[in-house]
Amino acid sequence: MILFDETTTHHSDSATAVATETEPTATETTSTEQSLTVQNVTQQDQAPVATAAPEQTPQAPNSAPAADDKHAGEDFASALENFTTETEEAVGEDRVIKGTVLKLTATHVVVDIGTKSEGMLPISEVLDHEGKPKVKPGDEIEVMREKGQTEEGYVNLSHQKAARIHAWEEIEKAHHEKRPVKATVIERTKGGLTVDILGARAFLPGSQVDLRPIRNLDGMKGQTLEVTVIKVNKKRGNIVVSRKELLEGEQNEKRSKTLEHLEEGSILTGVVKNLTEYGAFVDLGGLDGLLHITDMSWGRLTHPRDLVNVGDQIQVKVLKYDKEKQRVSLGFKQLTPDPWLDAEHRYPVGAHVSGRVISVTDYGAFVELEQGIEGLVHVSEMTWSKRMKHPSKLVNVGDQVECVVLNVNPGERRISLGMRQLAENPWDALHDKYPVGMTVEGRVRNLTDFGAFIEIEDGIDGLVHVSNLSWTKRVKHPSEVLKKGDRVKAVVLAIEPDKRRLSLGVKQLQPDVWETFFAAHHVGDVIHGKVLRVAAFGAFVEIAEGVEGLCHKSEAVDGNGQPLHLEPGVEHDFKIIKMSPEDKKVGLSIRAVGEEASRSEVEAYKQPVSSTSSTIGELISWKRASNENN
Repeated sequence: MILFDETTTHHSDSATAVATETEPTATETTSTEQSLTVQNVTQQDQAPVATAAPEQTPQAPNSAPAADDKHAGEDFASALENFTTETEEAVGEDRVIKGTVLKLTATHVVVDIGTKSEGMLPISEVLDHEGKPKVKPGDEIEVMREKGQTEEGYVNLSHQKAARIHAWEEIEKAHHEKRPVKATVIERTKGGLTVDILGARAFLPGSQVDLRPIRNLDGMKGQTLEVTVIKVNKKRGNIVVSRKELLEGEQNEKRSKTLEHLEEGSILTGVVKNLTEYGAFVDLGGLDGLLHITDMSWGRLTHPRDLVNVGDQIQVKVLKYDKEKQRVSLGFKQLTPDPWLDAEHRYPVGAHVSGRVISVTDYGAFVELEQGIEGLVHVSEMTWSKRMKHPSKLVNVGDQVECVVLNVNPGERRISLGMRQLAENPWDALHDKYPVGMTVEGRVRNLTDFGAFIEIEDGIDGLVHVSNLSWTKRVKHPSEVLKKGDRVKAVVLAIEPDKRRLSLGVKQLQPDVWETFFAAHHVGDVIHGKVLRVAAFGAFVEIAEGVEGLCHKSEAVDGNGQPLHLEPGVEHDFKIIKMSPEDKKVGLSIRAVGEEASRSEVEAYKQPVSSTSSTIGELISWKRASNENN
């Protein structure tokens, strides 16, 4: 009787298409057992064929039964081997089996599972967080069979699936009870982390690792975390866990406790979580508060890290609490008294103090006298010299300096300090060192439109006004007479120590031409002069070197009363009609010169004639001739 035909074999292969070939386990069974086994399979899987077999016509006696029996035996052996393999695989895929590690390759672990062919599982399934294998040849390992075979004929195995079988009950129980479990981070994977829970692999998404995104997930390898199971798919063997959900629960619990006693003015202990340029965020216990940089210290801070660091545990005072928005403003400096309250008594005017330079600007240097108390040394109070261009030429950040308190203003939280007051003021002794009228020598340091500054010693400059450069020249700019760097002599004209002014003169080294002129001339003198320039009201006339007089246009007339046209460069005789030594002014007249000549002739005519002179008749004849000519 033929139990298997081509159709039967085809269906049997189809039923075992997902299985792989393994070593048969029934090679020693009897033919009767084999017949019963095959019959059972035929009745279960190939019912139509099994029912039709008894109705087939028996073989003829002369039909070569030996060949048919041989053919039927080969079909039976093949079917039995396939069925045995299917049975082993079907059982193996649903249960955990124990095997022995034979060897480790770069990619796989070869395991003896007691069958004709060894099994193979990916080595990644037995690596720890450092990437080292957790097993070695000879170790016993639990595995489960996977479908299919490798190209080399090895049975596909999985250690992770076997581990999941043992861990599954505990994981499902934790999921239903919503209680945390411990997980060890194995490696970073796409989108998150792979963690180990009781030997089973689970996925921890990156968004669920912490309350805030973590940039460096690689740094978490090897860490043991408490997580909650948020998704379980037993059919696919997927487990998804979350640490964020657990942290949020803890945070909410802490927040509730914190809010019970949170109110403005209360003092709390918190941990610095984050630093920014404008302040620090402090975890008060499930609730973050902002500690602004202005509320960190009574003194000056350039950055919050100058006072605190992330992870520091500090005490803070609640300054403001918005219940609706759950925003908390914190203060640190408010835990200590304001040092400015009694600063005026602790730093009286005139007191000598010392401090550390904490900042240098263009206009001065800030000196910290104590935490929260700073004073400004203005650039003008650093040295008696006016030559310092920038405070950094004298002090630097971090220097310890001695100062004198000049002014205290607690309302504006300002203290004015001075450094030059600790040294002797060179201007106080200037009267004794350089009395008025003394001739001094110095270097021209600077030229301006109104004069030249001459340095007579370090820090002491004197001003030579443009009017004191020459007696004779009308100087419009000091550069006409002096150059920067020239060494010149000058006369001390005036000293004002309170205003730090020293007046010098260069022309005073020479005699005053005006004084000489006024000493040698008087009103009524007739002098010779040259017209220098003409104005609408008259002409300026040079009557001596460096001395000018003014001839008004009303005085510029001839003997007949006719106006004269004066031109520059023309010379005339002038009569001095006015002198003002205080104003250095001289009034001149041409008309007065003619009047003076007429009076001279009359006076000469009135004088008696001597015996040696002409007779009266000669004089009368001379006078008559004179009148006729006119």
